Amino acid sequence: MSAGSGARREVTIVGAGIVGISAAINLQRDGCKVTVVDRGPPGEGTSMGNAGVFASCGFVPVATPGFAWKAPGMLMDPLGPLSLRWSYMPRMIPWLVSFLRNSSPQAVERIADAMSALVGSSVEDHLALAAGTGAEQWVRPSPYLYVYADEAAFLAESYAWGLRRARGVKWATLRGDAVREFEPALGSDYRFAVVLERHGYTPDPLQLVTALAAHFVREGGTVLQREVKDIEIGADGPTRLLTDQGPVDIGRLVISAGAWSGRLAARLGSPVPLESERGYHVTLQEPGLMPRYPIMSTGGKFVATPMACGLRAAGIVEFGGLDAPAKPDMTLRLLKHVKNLFPGVSTEKYTEWMGHRPSLPDSLPVISRSPHFESVFFAFGHQHVGITAGPKTGRLVADMVAGRVPTIDISPFSVNRFQAARRPVADPAMA
Repeated sequence: MSAGSGARREVTIVGAGIVGISAAINLQRDGCKVTVVDRGPPGEGTSMGNAGVFASCGFVPVATPGFAWKAPGMLMDPLGPLSLRWSYMPRMIPWLVSFLRNSSPQAVERIADAMSALVGSSVEDHLALAAGTGAEQWVRPSPYLYVYADEAAFLAESYAWGLRRARGVKWATLRGDAVREFEPALGSDYRFAVVLERHGYTPDPLQLVTALAAHFVREGGTVLQREVKDIEIGADGPTRLLTDQGPVDIGRLVISAGAWSGRLAARLGSPVPLESERGYHVTLQEPGLMPRYPIMSTGGKFVATPMACGLRAAGIVEFGGLDAPAKPDMTLRLLKHVKNLFPGVSTEKYTEWMGHRPSLPDSLPVISRSPHFESVFFAFGHQHVGITAGPKTGRLVADMVAGRVPTIDISPFSVNRFQAARRPVADPAMA
């Protein structure tokens, strides 16, 4: 059944993370009949492992002017925030070249403009999505702290703060003893802090997505736990998902499968240079202390968040593809950084996790209609801001499906921005 028939109000979403579930609820509120397909339960992929921060300031890309000169030092530092499996390096070279090209001042301004429109109202977006779903308890407006050793370290990052100021981000600063008065859990080595308002966090990302998905099902939505193996394409477009448990007929199709979206996008004639940023976290189950709010450690390049299940530290990344096992030393790095940030913390009992952040070399997600099929839409590649931008992305997907003018300019997120693509023919083997 094609999207040109009575299936126009039937939408299938591949991916049950925060982006996919947000899209499902928004489409359902528009009156669509929605099915979500994922190989795992809702929220149990990368969405469960993030730092949980609704980072309205999170529009500054990692690659800013001068990053190319800093990266080797990060890679060589045994406690650095970045790691690379050298055996994977040949596959990474084209991605890295493009990534560094996007660190020019002109590119960074363009990226920051697009991303600030996407993430700038993250708390309000989460509150609107959660309203009436039972997920409200998992959305908490709060300040967000960036902590520094001293004011000189803050001034060394003046370029990034200038980008934020130019796009309306407001903050207050704390110096000396005022830092520990505001957040007593911090060590005395931190003598300068930035306090950002209009931010927030979830104390349990998994419970947030699970609660939203449960509401979606109560309202008549369908969640299928199946692995998508291929997409059957007819003369007029995709007709069925071919899964490990048999075919699933589709009307309109949304690809929102995180780091696994690249294979499906290529199958649909829109290849993109999507890589996995292998993100790590540790959650201290009995930390002995808890910060009041989420904290960005600018020295360690990680975030510490008070969670319902303990104190979570997340943020350092590794490049090594989708299939390699986790590196134990990444967990050890995080534990050392947490101990430095909070000298009184107990790190004896913890859980550890590694997941795949879907990353594109220009630090922009794909939020786009297919150039080949009227019935196909893409929403993936949110890198470090999936939990932040999930609700707004879901609203944008609903706008695209309904034919409405989106609330923000989505042209920077076009799937066409990387390269010319070919239209796939009916029923070839999956790319």
